[in-house]
Amino acid sequence: MTLRITEAGPGTDWPALHALLTRAFGFMEGRINPPSSLTRMSPECLARKAEDETVLLATNPNLIGCLFAKAQGETLYLGKIAIDPGHQGKGIGRALVTAAETRARQNGQTALELQTRIELTENHTAFTRLGFTKTAETAHPGFDRPTSITIRKAL
Repeated sequence: MTLRITEAGPGTDWPALHALLTRAFGFMEGRINPPSSLTRMSPECLARKAEDETVLLATNPNLIGCLFAKAQGETLYLGKIAIDPGHQGKGIGRALVTAAETRARQNGQTALELQTRIELTENHTAFTRLGFTKTAETAHPGFDRPTSITIRKAL
């Protein structure tokens, strides 16, 4: 498999990207509360989100992964990281995070940061293997318990 990491741009197939995210996030349904913000997003919403964020795409040549990244001062915030379920465990997530690290360093940023849901312990483990450490727990509005953890990787 020849993996390519590219940046989304003109001609990006937003419906295909939305379908990838939907497949990749499907395992969360019924596990996390509140539900993922993806449930309220359309392909057009993703395209608008990409106007303010960098979207990295993993292809082989088909779309098999993505990562949204947004500069927040000295930190590059990562979100909507998704790998097609049939391609998970093959280093695609690592390649996307490595590409984000490169982007952050080029921009003078000193850390990567993201949030993952408290219930998704397999995500906690995967990001720990990539060098991230837990820095906080947060609650979505209306919840009196932590619903997410914030994890960070110094560069």
